[in-house]
Amino acid sequence: MATTQRAVNRAIPLGLYVHLPWCVRKCPYCDFNSHAPRATPPFEAYVDALLADLDADLRDAGEALHARRIETIFFGGGTPSLFPDAAIARLLDGLAARVDIDSDAEITLEANPGTVEHGRFAAYRAAGINRLSLGAQSFADAQLEALGRIHRHGEIHIAVAEARAAGFDNINLDLMYALPGQDLPAALADLDAALRLAPEHISHYQLTLEPGTPFARTPPPRLPDADAAWAIQEACQARLASAGYAQYEVSAHARPGHQARHNLLYWTFGDYLGLGAGAHAKLSFADGRIERRAKRKNPGLYMAHAATAARLESSAAITRAELPFEFMLNVLRLNEGVAADSFSARTGLTLETIAAPLQRARADGLLVDDARALRATPLGLRFLNDLLQRFLP
Repeated sequence: MATTQRAVNRAIPLGLYVHLPWCVRKCPYCDFNSHAPRATPPFEAYVDALLADLDADLRDAGEALHARRIETIFFGGGTPSLFPDAAIARLLDGLAARVDIDSDAEITLEANPGTVEHGRFAAYRAAGINRLSLGAQSFADAQLEALGRIHRHGEIHIAVAEARAAGFDNINLDLMYALPGQDLPAALADLDAALRLAPEHISHYQLTLEPGTPFARTPPPRLPDADAAWAIQEACQARLASAGYAQYEVSAHARPGHQARHNLLYWTFGDYLGLGAGAHAKLSFADGRIERRAKRKNPGLYMAHAATAARLESSAAITRAELPFEFMLNVLRLNEGVAADSFSARTGLTLETIAAPLQRARADGLLVDDARALRATPLGLRFLNDLLQRFLP
């Protein structure tokens, strides 16, 4: 049984998420594990900690990683583009010395247009980064200021030009909508400004007031209501489609061949290692166990314990009762959904386990009535939270 399960695990795609936690200034809407330091961050010491963290993961979770290749790497933050190119290059070399990385792995680095130094993108490209994700958020300077961003619209243009000159042919732009005082014409103007830069991928998502953030405590004035936000979303999705960007996930739009492979790994319930302060991981083991892990969130404490078991803030197996919701939480975000048999392949459970909620969701028009597929209808995508609740334990 273990041998069979190990073969199944090897067929599950494996990625690597690396969290670089520092930023120049924390935005009031951000609920990520990011920190604005009072002094220059300890870049080199943090790289040492990341590699020590990986060594420890290989010791205590090596069974889940045996004979598997890393297909994608994603440097998120924080603001990864604060890190010197030499530190990123040393980290990538250290990773390659410890794990098997596909020769055509997608390696993404998030960047803030306000932290781009001349020549930095060329050095990142030479180090092995082959995809950039730029946090544009808006092309209206008043909105950027309201969002607490450190850049202005002109720096987005400069960053994209620098990236193209450095040889990047796979660029994502993050763009927010339903911003304070934003009406439909303003949202479309923002999107058109992004389209003129011709990125390969656009992540287009609504501003949300996340618990614990300054915006949640003191909401910005004149936020569009739900109906206005929905009108903006529909109009922008139509504009993206007409420009050749296919929507393949709730907030993701790409030109052909440029879907975000790392994010698809999450959305198809693949496996991933997580290195860095607050990083999360999901790993499948040969005995059928699927485990979620999280590293210590505080960067100082994480670095102090990176080589030991104390680097873990939590580590627990996903129970059989929880697996259906965990699986659906990801795959139903995809416009095309997934093949029905992938439920068993990823969870080890039979479809009979969820036969009743599947039947009810199809009868209510939230899931496509196709026994071979798990795919939300347009109604199901609009009311995705309601659909997902059908699969809670």
